[in-house]
Amino acid sequence: MTEAEDRKPQSDEARSAFRPPGSVAASIDGESSTTSEFEIPQGLAVPRNAGTESETTSEFSLPEGLDTLPAAPAEDEGSAFATPSTYHAWTAPTAFTPASGFPAVNLTDVPWQDRMRAMLRMPVAERPAPETAQRHDDDTGPAVPRVLDLTLRIGELLLAGGEGAEDVEAAMFAVCRSYGLDRCEPNVTFTLLSISHQPSLVEDPVTASRTVRRRGTDYTRLAAVFHLVDDLSDPDTNISLEEAYRRLAEMRRNRHPYPTWVLTTASGLLAGAASVLVGGGLTVFVAAMLGSMLGDRLAWLCAGRGLPEFYQFAVAAMPPAAMGIALTLVHVDVKASAVITGGLFALLPGRALVAGVQDGLTGFYITAAARLLEVMYFFVSIVAGVLVVLYFGVQLGAELNPDAQLGTGDEPLVQIGASMLLSLAFAILLQQERSTVLAVTLNGGVAWSVYGAMHIAGDISPVASTAAAAGLVGLFGQLMSRYRFASALPYTTAAIGPLLPGSATYFGLLAIAQSEVDKGLVSLSTAVALAMAIAIGVNLGGEISRLFLKVPGAASAAGRRAAKRTRGF
Repeated sequence: MTEAEDRKPQSDEARSAFRPPGSVAASIDGESSTTSEFEIPQGLAVPRNAGTESETTSEFSLPEGLDTLPAAPAEDEGSAFATPSTYHAWTAPTAFTPASGFPAVNLTDVPWQDRMRAMLRMPVAERPAPETAQRHDDDTGPAVPRVLDLTLRIGELLLAGGEGAEDVEAAMFAVCRSYGLDRCEPNVTFTLLSISHQPSLVEDPVTASRTVRRRGTDYTRLAAVFHLVDDLSDPDTNISLEEAYRRLAEMRRNRHPYPTWVLTTASGLLAGAASVLVGGGLTVFVAAMLGSMLGDRLAWLCAGRGLPEFYQFAVAAMPPAAMGIALTLVHVDVKASAVITGGLFALLPGRALVAGVQDGLTGFYITAAARLLEVMYFFVSIVAGVLVVLYFGVQLGAELNPDAQLGTGDEPLVQIGASMLLSLAFAILLQQERSTVLAVTLNGGVAWSVYGAMHIAGDISPVASTAAAAGLVGLFGQLMSRYRFASALPYTTAAIGPLLPGSATYFGLLAIAQSEVDKGLVSLSTAVALAMAIAIGVNLGGEISRLFLKVPGAASAAGRRAAKRTRGF
């Protein structure tokens, strides 16, 4: 090519697609060559070791003597593809990290209930690695199916004992993590427990389930299960899988702490104390006690014959109502309505109501609906039993006035003593540990004192007064459960006994029995409102207590994650 032709402008077709731009240095030997996109830009000096200039260095390795790569010159940032001077690939953040960052979860400074609840509310990708696993017999660790089976058995005891669905899931999650199983997802409904474990993204998940056939009330066994889960979650306590199975078998074999005659006597004392709370005297106390004890024995007889709980509650509600009708027919100058009301206190399903509302407030709507449906069936059975007796009593000429409201008496000390006796009897019926009976008895007295001060002395609405007293009960129960690393149920369920709406339920049933349906429905609506106030107050008290506790992953209450969904979305 001549010199004139070289100076002649070339057409667009004559230009090579691989011709280097003007800003890229030409090759040293003057020959045309294709530059690689991985070539080090001009101005970035990369020293080589002496004597190895012909060797090729990796573009992913740092040069010798440099801790970080130097920034590109400021004049090279004009290109859209140029790396900013403040960016280094070696110090770049991890990909797909949210702008706010992942919360740092402290796994050692808070009780296991709060730790596991916080992690269950996290997405799987944000959960921290498992803590130190429990001791195993070999280096391979325990068999996954056996760990899942142990987890389901523990969850079954908790759910059968009346524990809330979120607390059951937290306990199951704690057991799995204590044996080194990450990526576990427990699921709890009213009668079904299931858990799934996926070792990795390329392995098949292992899933197991268990059905809760029978439910019973034994808070002593419930506390023993909580102690086992607490020991498993403690990194300083080494419990093998065989030891955990042995302790679980002992819990199942252990007999109830109180014999049958003690439970029957406690049922009578509960009814008698409740009759005193609504203004009854000594005669009313004895009559309510005898009626409740007779109803309890008849219910045990029906249970031994295999009748469902619906009929057991209906049969147990008849003797107290019959006792009140009998006192009216023989013209004994006592408050017969107080006798019937006291008998209803021993039957109202306060424990199931609180658990159902708690499950609904924490987002377990299927379990909450099932529990509340169970409460409705129990309530209907009590209504049926009492209505049958009231109907025959009215036909026989018993004078019962549905408009006569029961009082609370003029002796506050007697009322507080009766409320404490009621809580004591309720705790025995729930088969609580003897070490917790005194605490829950005092809690019941405090709850009634708050209710009396607000409603009787302060003339505040009974619904608001009940909610405030129940909130105090829930606050105390949560604080005691965190202090003793146990369940909150033994400290709350029996303490709400004095607040149960027994009188409103009775007068609603009496009005319906006398064909005054409108008055009866109004009174029953009041009873439902009081029951919901109790359940919501207990749950709210527990949530308030957590606001002042150290929560993992949050420096304040503003960082706490909501249960299930947030604002309905």
